[in-house]
Amino acid sequence: MSYLRYVKVIGTMHVSPESRREVMETILRERPSAVAIELDRLRFHSLNASVKPELKEALRLGRGGLVQYVLAKVEEKLGEEFGMMPGGEMRGAVEAAALLGVPLYLIDEDIRLITSKLLAAPLREKLFLLLEALAVFLPIGAVSEEGNPMEDFKLMMTRFKLRYPYLFHVLVEERNEVMARNLMRIVDELLTREAKPRVIAVVGLGHKSGIERILNSHSPPSYV
Repeated sequence: MSYLRYVKVIGTMHVSPESRREVMETILRERPSAVAIELDRLRFHSLNASVKPELKEALRLGRGGLVQYVLAKVEEKLGEEFGMMPGGEMRGAVEAAALLGVPLYLIDEDIRLITSKLLAAPLREKLFLLLEALAVFLPIGAVSEEGNPMEDFKLMMTRFKLRYPYLFHVLVEERNEVMARNLMRIVDELLTREAKPRVIAVVGLGHKSGIERILNSHSPPSYV
């Protein structure tokens, strides 16, 4: 039996108002043994403090700080468009775990390591990404509401992988591996205390299928 038997992965749109509601309802309904979220310790503290990134502070921290600032501002702009600031679904998961009194785990890669990898990206990919990030702040017209959001998302991910192979590997594939390995460790720990533990993992939609694939290809030691 694979690790996936013990883990339910919820893939969310980070800036969708529906995501927070879905996350909280699912956790409270299923009453898992533990909740895991796509954050590391630094981003978790930042989320709790509700600290908005400041350009002056980002410049003081150098290139790494500037990269984090641009990414945060892009996500903030998208949050305004969709009616929910980034992190709403993660806050919902934290609140639901607290209401149930179950452990909360942070499973994502350290943001400092992610940033160092982004700075090592090929110049071509960094330039293209900067141009696309700047475009988020420009009034380029309303997004059509007639399309299929899921299909649009899949198309966006495919285009991103083709245009930014290095960044896709760093931001998606490597983090899938990190989060899946952390979930396996959580399951191993829970299995020492209960026969059928259940973990709900809240991650971005782009990570869901990759994490599930990794979990499904490995089994806890007792089943090897």
